[in-house]
Amino acid sequence: MSKIEVDTIAPQSGTTVTLGESGDTVNIPSGVTLTNSGTATGFGISWQSTIVTGTTLSAVAGNGYWIDTTSNACTVTLPASASVGDTIEFADYARTWQTNNITINTNSLNYQGNTSPNPVLSLEGQHLKIVYSGATQGWIPTNDDPVAIGTPQGYAIEYLVLAGGGSGGKGEGGGGGAGGFLTNYGTSTIDLSTGTTYTVTVGAGGAAQTSTSSPGNDGSDSSLSGSDITTVTAFGGGAGTSQNVAGADGGSGGGGSGNFPPSSGGLGTAGQGNNGGQGIGGTPGGGGGGGGAGGVGQNATNSPGKGGDGGTKISNSITGSSVDYAGGAGGGSNGGSASSGGGATAGGGSNDVDAGSASANTGSGGGGIGSPSLANSGAGGSGVVILRMATANYSGTTTGSPTVTTDGTDTIVKFTASGSYTA
Repeated sequence: MSKIEVDTIAPQSGTTVTLGESGDTVNIPSGVTLTNSGTATGFGISWQSTIVTGTTLSAVAGNGYWIDTTSNACTVTLPASASVGDTIEFADYARTWQTNNITINTNSLNYQGNTSPNPVLSLEGQHLKIVYSGATQGWIPTNDDPVAIGTPQGYAIEYLVLAGGGSGGKGEGGGGGAGGFLTNYGTSTIDLSTGTTYTVTVGAGGAAQTSTSSPGNDGSDSSLSGSDITTVTAFGGGAGTSQNVAGADGGSGGGGSGNFPPSSGGLGTAGQGNNGGQGIGGTPGGGGGGGGAGGVGQNATNSPGKGGDGGTKISNSITGSSVDYAGGAGGGSNGGSASSGGGATAGGGSNDVDAGSASANTGSGGGGIGSPSLANSGAGGSGVVILRMATANYSGTTTGSPTVTTDGTDTIVKFTASGSYTA
C-alpha cells in the first residue's frame, strides 16, 4: 500500500479531494487540528436544525431528528433501503411523546427481526437510536430509553392543611379539640417540581361517643408530602374526655371532664391550635371546651352551671372567599345549660340531648355531653387539604376527585378526601 503525504492542497472552488482508495488507511498525525468550515457528512449523526412538528417524517440515514408532538402524533417512515451501519436517531423535543406518540413505519425492512407491528414510542423524554444490522434483524435499537429531565422545573403553590377534629366525651364530657390548622396562604409559598407526584392525606373526624361515661375519639392527621418537599402534617384534634381524665392532646386539645376531681384540658400544638379548657365538678358539673385554631377552650363554670365554650375558629380565603375552620366544641353540662361551640362550624355541648357534631371538612370539634348514658357526644369534622397555584401551571393530573375551581388567575384544588396531585 502506497504512502501519500499531503502538506497543502491548493483551494479551488468545486474541487473534490479524495485521500486514498477503498481499503486504505488515512492517518491524522498527532497534533494536527481538523477544522470544518463547511458541511461534514459521513462523520456520525447530523442533527437537523429544523424541529419536526408535522404528522409525518421521512427519515434519512445519518440524521438525527428532534420531534415535537405537542400538537399531534407523528409517523416516522424509515428508508426503503439501508446499508449495514446506517444510523438514525430521534429525540423527544418537548417531552410530549407520552401524550402524542411516535409510530415507526419500517417501510418493509425488518426491525429487530420483524416487519410488524410498527413500533410505537410512548415515553416522556424518550431517545431512540437505531442502527441497521443487515437483512435478517434489520434495524436494531442501541438506545431506547427515556431521558430524565436534567433541569427540573417547578412552580410555587400555597396550601391549607387541616386535620380532623376530635369528638366530645360523654358524662360531663369535654368538648372535642379542633384539628391542627396549617397554611402559608398570603405569606409564603413552596415549590413543586414538574412531573413529581404529591400525596394528599385528609384526616377523618373523631367518631361520636355512644358508650356510657367514655371519652371521645381523636381526629386523624392530614398531610401534604412529596419527595422534594418537607412534609406538611397537621395533627388530629384531641378528644374531649370523661371520668376525671385529662383532655387529649392534639392539633388543639380536647376539653377536660367535670367529674370529681375535675380534669384539665389537653394541650394544643404550637402553630396549629390551642389548649382545651378545664372541667368543673359539683352540681351541676361540666366539661371544658375544646381548643380551637383561633383560641383556647373555656373552662366549665358552676354559676351558672355550664360546660366551657369551645375555642374560637379561624377564617381563611385560600378558596377565594372567606371560610371558617377549626372551631373547638363546647363541653357538656350535667343539669346546667348548654355551652357554645367556638364558631359556626363547631359542635356545641348539651345536656341530655345529643351534642352537636361538626360539619364535614371544617376540622372542628364535636360537642361533649353532660349525661353519662342518655345521649351521645358530637362527632368531629373531617379535615381538608387545599392547594392554590397559577392556572398557567396547573397540570390537571389528580387522584381522589378533588374539587377544582378558579379565582382570578389562580386555580384552587380542594381535597375533601385523600388523593394526589402531579405537578
